[in-house]
Amino acid sequence: FHMYVKMTEEEDDKMANRWQKDADGILIFTGLFSAALAALAAVSVQDLRPNPQDTSAFYLTNIYRLLADPNVSRESILATPAQPPPFSPPRSAVLVNSFWFLSLVVSLTCALLATMLQQWARRYVEITQPQRYSPHKRAPIRAFFANGMDKFHLPWSVEALPALLHLSLFLFFSGLGVFLFNINHTVFSV
Repeated sequence: FHMYVKMTEEEDDKMANRWQKDADGILIFTGLFSAALAALAAVSVQDLRPNPQDTSAFYLTNIYRLLADPNVSRESILATPAQPPPFSPPRSAVLVNSFWFLSLVVSLTCALLATMLQQWARRYVEITQPQRYSPHKRAPIRAFFANGMDKFHLPWSVEALPALLHLSLFLFFSGLGVFLFNINHTVFSV
């Protein structure tokens, strides 16, 4: 049992160390990426709301028309509806914000899962390598947790984290493409 415990401890330490380093890199990237993405989304979300300046311009235009035409009677002024047209956000703004907010949610989910992975890796090493037990007791504890790790496909879940990050980047660049295309077709074609 002594040799088994020593070999599994080395293997578990390597695995936990690798997972923690992967999670560190993911956390750093998702932190920076989410901050930049949130800044862009805060600007683009303004396109989903009516612009108060458009409403003011509508009313000022109506006032100018009334004052500029001296032949307008008081009855026709009251009969004319003075409501601005209903606001409908541009389809491109809805699409860009959908891509960017979905990207932000996926990125933050990835950060949460990476944090949980770090905690799990630390806890796994603490539980499977207790120094207070003899090798005869530590071997079954490690085997139990290793089987549970395989049963719940934890190594596969760890490998899925970068794929989630790639999905988030794909959503971001899709939104960026739509955003740039609608700003200026020349910029998009570069």
